[in-house]
Amino acid sequence: MTYLTAAQVQERFQISPTTLWRWTQDEALSFPKPFVVKRRKLFDEAKLTEWERRRSGQAAA
Repeated sequence: MTYLTAAQVQERFQISPTTLWRWTQDEALSFPKPFVVKRRKLFDEAKLTEWERRRSGQAAA
C-alpha cells in the first residue's frame, strides 16, 4: 500500500489545504477519509485512484 500526505494529495489534485478539508468534510462527495499518525494525515493512494475513477464516470454520464 502507498500512502500520500495531505501535501501530496493537494499537489496531485492542484487544490488548496482548505479545499482538501472541504472535500473530506463533504459526505456527498465521498472523498476518501485520511487516517492520522502522530498528527499527520495520510491518504490511501488506491482509494484516491478509485475515487477519481468513480468521479470521471459520473462526469461522462
